[in-house]
Amino acid sequence: MSRETFMSRETSLASLILVVGAMGCAGRPVRPAPTAGHRPEPIPPVMVAVPPVVPPTAREIITRIADSAVASPTWRNARWGMLIVDATTGDTLFAHDADKLFMPASNQKLLTTAIALQVLGPDYRWKTSIVLHGVQRGQVFRGDLGVVGRGDPSVSDAMHTGDAMAAFDPIADALMARGITRITGDVVSLGDAFVGSTTGFGWEIDDNDTPSGAAVDELLFNEGLLHVVVRGAAKAGKKPSAQTTPTTTYPRVLIDATTRLASDSGARIEASYDSVAAAIHVTGTIPVGDSVRISMSYRHPGDAYRSALRERLRSRGIKLDGGSPVKTTAVREDTLTTLESPTLREVLPMLQKPSQNQIAELFFRTAGLVASGSGDADSARAVSVRTLATFGISNEHAAYRDGSGLSRHDYVTPRALVRVLDAMHRAPWADLYRSALPLAGVDGTIANRMKNSPAANNASAKTGTLDKARSLSGYVNSADGHVVIFSMMCNSFTVPNREVERVQDLLVSTLAGLRIANSTR
Repeated sequence: MSRETFMSRETSLASLILVVGAMGCAGRPVRPAPTAGHRPEPIPPVMVAVPPVVPPTAREIITRIADSAVASPTWRNARWGMLIVDATTGDTLFAHDADKLFMPASNQKLLTTAIALQVLGPDYRWKTSIVLHGVQRGQVFRGDLGVVGRGDPSVSDAMHTGDAMAAFDPIADALMARGITRITGDVVSLGDAFVGSTTGFGWEIDDNDTPSGAAVDELLFNEGLLHVVVRGAAKAGKKPSAQTTPTTTYPRVLIDATTRLASDSGARIEASYDSVAAAIHVTGTIPVGDSVRISMSYRHPGDAYRSALRERLRSRGIKLDGGSPVKTTAVREDTLTTLESPTLREVLPMLQKPSQNQIAELFFRTAGLVASGSGDADSARAVSVRTLATFGISNEHAAYRDGSGLSRHDYVTPRALVRVLDAMHRAPWADLYRSALPLAGVDGTIANRMKNSPAANNASAKTGTLDKARSLSGYVNSADGHVVIFSMMCNSFTVPNREVERVQDLLVSTLAGLRIANSTR
């Protein structure tokens, strides 16, 4: 072989080694530097197979968000319990401590209303009998007007277009129809349907005079709520005036306040019960011409009801002497009329959307009264526990103490709440139960939450709030029409409630925007 031929082959081999080495692990040849006057040949791209990108499932998305939220340092001293279930398929989308007990606050009302629907039915009406006990002589009835109550929740401003007193007009009409314009006796209560305490088990004494902690009984007026309106006098140094509403004669008001010259600080008025004087005591100062309205509760619901009825009858021209009835052997008792409430289905939204505690307690007591014959709290609780058992909820899943959730002795698991919500979703009154709940971004206690999100005008859920307890449980429709049931409960936190709401709202809004089908691959 000639030297020239060998060198030519050696050069070609070296060139090949350089090209292959330059390809490296990428397998792409590197072009040698072009020689002068030559255009390099194009090298086609190497085709590399890329694995398909699989989008995360709804379950994976929710799990990532919820796990990240729960793991935040914000909740290092708090407890979260969550359960999210696709009601359409029965699949669990997320669970965290779903079998642990949490203080539900007003999420308790989800249990109470489900029990009431099961025991009473959606068309149940509360009936109050009005009884005449005595004898009529011309236009004068010599005797008493008796009221037999069974827990009617509808005698309120909210359910009588702003005039709770209007609930008593059928009584005045019936008296006038009999020609009675004067009653020598008084308005009295007959019977004791709700025996025992008028407050719930474990209610805090600090709540008793607030509207949310009002006492309940078989006679309840205006959901236990009253207002004290205080107005400054025309001159400094004078006593202001004070008036209660909707009842104007009950309770009595003792004024120990002073009118002062106008200032930037506004009124500094307080109203509290004086137990010794059985009256409301108004103290503090108020500027000339200023006014303030303070919301309180009626401590004695039966007294408030009877006082309201007296006022309405007198305003209708029927006089009540308030004395003892005349004793006579001819005394007889007959039913003047019977007041009927709206149906339970009509009352239900008035309970759930504003989270009204007193109506919830009447649901609780009424279910016990109808099912057992006794409306005391123990009987109501026994009936409730038995009814919850039909949903698969035992004492391990719920400690059920009152109807409203105001008691800090109430405990329930997220799984128990989801079971009740699922049972109601499959019940004949499913639409009624869900539509009575607050609607995100629209009404009730979540009217200002989840606005401008897929959950707005979609998620129906019950809130719950007590000190260091915040809950949200209900329903939301996913983007592909699946009904998702959720319960999110947080206890023992020390951050503002709004921080808990951010987590709840994020998860519910995310669920509303997801396609849930095939989420469990």
